[in-house]
Amino acid sequence: MNRRQWLQATAASATLPMLAPQTHSLEQRPDPSPARLPQWRGFNLLSMFYVDRKAVVGFPETDFDLVKELGYNFVRLPMDYRFWVDPKDWTKVREEIAARIDKAVDDGRDREVHVQLNFHRAPGYTVAKPAEELSLWTDPRALDACSAHWAFFASRYKGRPNAELSFNLLNEPDHTVTAEQHRHVIERLAAAIREHDADRLIVCDGRKWGRTPPVELLGLNVAASMHGYDPHRLTHYKAEWVEGSDHWPLPTWPMAKQDGDSSEPSPAELVKAWKALEAQGMGVHVGEFGCHSRTPHPVVLAWMRDVVRLWTDAGWGWALWNLHGSFGILDSRRDDVAYENFHGHKLDRAMLETLKEASA
Repeated sequence: MNRRQWLQATAASATLPMLAPQTHSLEQRPDPSPARLPQWRGFNLLSMFYVDRKAVVGFPETDFDLVKELGYNFVRLPMDYRFWVDPKDWTKVREEIAARIDKAVDDGRDREVHVQLNFHRAPGYTVAKPAEELSLWTDPRALDACSAHWAFFASRYKGRPNAELSFNLLNEPDHTVTAEQHRHVIERLAAAIREHDADRLIVCDGRKWGRTPPVELLGLNVAASMHGYDPHRLTHYKAEWVEGSDHWPLPTWPMAKQDGDSSEPSPAELVKAWKALEAQGMGVHVGEFGCHSRTPHPVVLAWMRDVVRLWTDAGWGWALWNLHGSFGILDSRRDDVAYENFHGHKLDRAMLETLKEASA
């Protein structure tokens, strides 16, 4: 089944009427462009980050309230496509799940918070485990399916202003993905989107987990997303999903490079490389960053102050990996923080103030 046939089939079985643009102050703002992105600042919301069929699916409206009250204007929604497909058939959309994504888009619009949809797990690719059975980078069947999924969302949200909504196509193409493979896949996905919504803002992560500027995408009329987790031994210290991180030395900031870190660029070196990309006409945003809760809090704050200041001076916005959780400002379960009660959550006030100070 090709992409057009797939889209026609899913449209017949699982499509709401097209969501019409609604009058709102966001619509009065100039739309962002692929060449220049606003300094959006906010958080990743992880309610559909990894499939759990037993979980309550959807993005809590209260999260959007919290983002707005804290003074931020951006959320990225990293999503696992297995939430909205039939478990036995990745060509069939579950309408009840798609409707919950609709609500998240609406909740952002109603609070003047930009919503960015991201496929954290796409048909054929993920950085998470288990790996996909087919490879998006080499198997036409996976690429057809992924194109059809993005076409589905493009058709669904056609007409929504880019000030409200953008598409971040794939999360963190890893070190095995070549520049040629990356361009081929992104070109196909972007064409599938633009067939239904010609002006939709498309943002693409850099390769090597968002670290390498995607110069191979120049000319495709897309913007770029950098992920800010360097030095890795600082941001992922004792992260249970990173093999060997429990044996790393206690991090400090500034942090001397350790054995094995010779290829790891500094945050300042990364900014220089990504500014060169921006100078060629590709807008930049830091779609993910943060530091796991096992790194000492004073080290986290010192590192965070420096990297956010670098991005602010560069003219870029950012999104912390989570709002609440081990990288977040809420409910991070750090044992070296004096938390403040905030609407039933534990707020890391020192981190919040550090982010605001560095972004000023």
